[in-house]
Amino acid sequence: MKILITGGAGFIGSAVIRYIINNTNDDVLNVDKLTYAGNLDSLAHIEHSPNYRFMQSDICDAEAMQQAFARFKPEIVMHLAAESHVDRSIDGPAEFINTNIVGTYTLLEAARHYWQTLDEDRQATFIFHHISTDEVYGDLERTTDLFTESTSYAPSSPYSASKASSDHLVRAWHRTYGLPTIVTNCSNNYGPYHFPEKLIPLVILNALEGRPLPVYGKGNQIRDWLYVEDHARALYKVVTQGTIGETYNIGGHNEKQNIEVVKTICTILDELKPPTNGQPYESLITFVKDRPGHDQRYAIDASKIEDTLGWTPEESFESGISKTVKWYLDNLDWCRRVQDGSYQRQRLGIGE
Repeated sequence: MKILITGGAGFIGSAVIRYIINNTNDDVLNVDKLTYAGNLDSLAHIEHSPNYRFMQSDICDAEAMQQAFARFKPEIVMHLAAESHVDRSIDGPAEFINTNIVGTYTLLEAARHYWQTLDEDRQATFIFHHISTDEVYGDLERTTDLFTESTSYAPSSPYSASKASSDHLVRAWHRTYGLPTIVTNCSNNYGPYHFPEKLIPLVILNALEGRPLPVYGKGNQIRDWLYVEDHARALYKVVTQGTIGETYNIGGHNEKQNIEVVKTICTILDELKPPTNGQPYESLITFVKDRPGHDQRYAIDASKIEDTLGWTPEESFESGISKTVKWYLDNLDWCRRVQDGSYQRQRLGIGE
């Protein structure tokens, strides 16, 4: 198959591309703007594959998106391009509105016009797969509640509101125009190549540098953690075996308080990279003022994707977090290139 992937230089997008190139014969066109969070170093191991191409472009650029469809002629679109950091959305929501809402609209229109040019057989096999987040559902009050595919939307942050808007656009384009779409909503991802502003890599790198480990509030916010390579497998299974018009929730079955996550990382680092000052890394934990509108608990019911498509996560949180910490210890050069900004001096892309 020919798969157009937006945001393929990001954390989840790069994991999806690595999975496809390493495990299938599919051709991939990676369309990425290369904002601060886009890092081609995450694709270094597959960038020379004959099945991989890269195009640096903004999904808000209608002409560029039309050209991408016309030249590559995809059978599948996997739309992952998005601004995704909640704190940044609070400080500056405009980019989130532009990329996540306007960008999704622009991509949908390019896909729709391209799809309408296809013959009936190719129209019948075309899929627009929109990858979203569980944050669109808001948060859960009771400890027994779970997000299902029919849970009402109640986004709390500019980020989650922009993703909720994009979800609605995708479903509207399916309902109104008949565009074949699928939506997936995932829980918190973690794993190799995660940008250091996010909780887990931030804690790892700060700890190694002897810097404070900031934890919002009391650290009792609960998230369901999903290893990114498990997510990549799930996304490929959905786009190749899922049903048009459906939504699938993807979760890791790993509910943890943020403070538990931080302390687990500290314990692993104590063993693998003992502190030189003799003090456990946990002593670096620093509680800071909670962010505005902070959701208390996310938890996904992933029974639909398990029952209908046979997907389950392979990694427990214990195995996944151990692999993640070890990866960062083994790839500090990648981390330093992100931290000092040198990763941004990347080539502008490969033509068709």
